[in-house]
Amino acid sequence: MPFIDRTSVPPLDLAPGVRLWPFHGPNLMLAYVELDAGAVVPLHHHPHEQGGMVVSGKLRFTIGGETKECGPGDLYLIPPDVPHSVVAFDGPAVALDVFTPVREDYAARVNTFVGK
Repeated sequence: MPFIDRTSVPPLDLAPGVRLWPFHGPNLMLAYVELDAGAVVPLHHHPHEQGGMVVSGKLRFTIGGETKECGPGDLYLIPPDVPHSVVAFDGPAVALDVFTPVREDYAARVNTFVGK
């Protein structure tokens, strides 16, 4: 199944105003993330490498103590175990996150395996 209909599954609620749709294969996870205006993903870390791109809106990332405001088309990389947080400012925002290896905590909550 190489194509995904994001609307076919309910989102995970990560924090107030933050919804995530994770989809994964055996080794990689993609997550479509919507953030309401002012929504905050609190400072956290995990053993997964994470990268992504801001699709729309503006996000203020803090990654390993460095803060930067990112807009559409801006990319970010978060190494494993590095503390990071994000805030949607100046309106709602959408991002696409990529994780490797697959985040089992997300996968266990929603059956979104895309494989044979």
